[in-house]
Amino acid sequence: MMRKPSALFIYAIGFMIFLYGPVLLMPVVSLNDSTFATSPLKGFTTRHYGDMLANTSMILSLKNSLIVGTLVSLIATAIGLPAAIALTRYRIPGGGPVLGAMMLPLVIPSIVIAVALLAIILRFLHLDLSLWTVGAGHILLCIPFSMTVLMSRLEGFDKSLEEASRDLGENAWMTFVRVTLPLAAPGVISSLLLCFIISFDEFVIAFFLTGTENTLPVYLFSQLRFPNKLPGTLALGSAILAGSAILVVAAEMLRKLGVQSTKPGEL
Repeated sequence: MMRKPSALFIYAIGFMIFLYGPVLLMPVVSLNDSTFATSPLKGFTTRHYGDMLANTSMILSLKNSLIVGTLVSLIATAIGLPAAIALTRYRIPGGGPVLGAMMLPLVIPSIVIAVALLAIILRFLHLDLSLWTVGAGHILLCIPFSMTVLMSRLEGFDKSLEEASRDLGENAWMTFVRVTLPLAAPGVISSLLLCFIISFDEFVIAFFLTGTENTLPVYLFSQLRFPNKLPGTLALGSAILAGSAILVVAAEMLRKLGVQSTKPGEL
């Protein structure tokens, strides 16, 4: 006899549909054979994906986002890794307040950060808005995420391996290169992927700090005024959705790769 689903199970299914239903409808609408996004669907077509590839402005914005996301992920991880090592390996005076200060971008609204950076860049630094200013804002936003991933990874393996390396005559740098970095590699790769996704998808900071060159989210926002261009936008959004989902899953799998439990009796 089949058991009736519990109220908690029904609630979980309803919550997932509410959360992801509208997003999952986007690929369906992008295949609609209509110049406008209409319901019910008129037919099946992939021409909107062809129109997307032929849109040079959209492809240029995509290229800008890929470049900014790649640089941001590399720089944020390069900054986050030493900070994570320092906070997990050493007793730093005021380490708690320092960690809290570095995590502030996680709780401060993006629009507040964007307005503050805009004022600093224009009024104090007297710099022109460009992809470089967008990248600087994204680095500030991504460092806390990078540190969170890296700290969880660095706290997940046996520290005695580093101590053994030092006892065998290796200096701090070679211990990092030969022991710490290989063991932390899944976390580093996960940090790179996560920071890239955050930078690639971020809109508010990019909207305030961009100049004449748009990132993809800013470009897509500008196209919402033209209903006839919405199907091509939905096609690109569907492609990004699939790519982002793959990167998120890959980042989580890499973050957990090789982490062994320290509790007795667990593998």
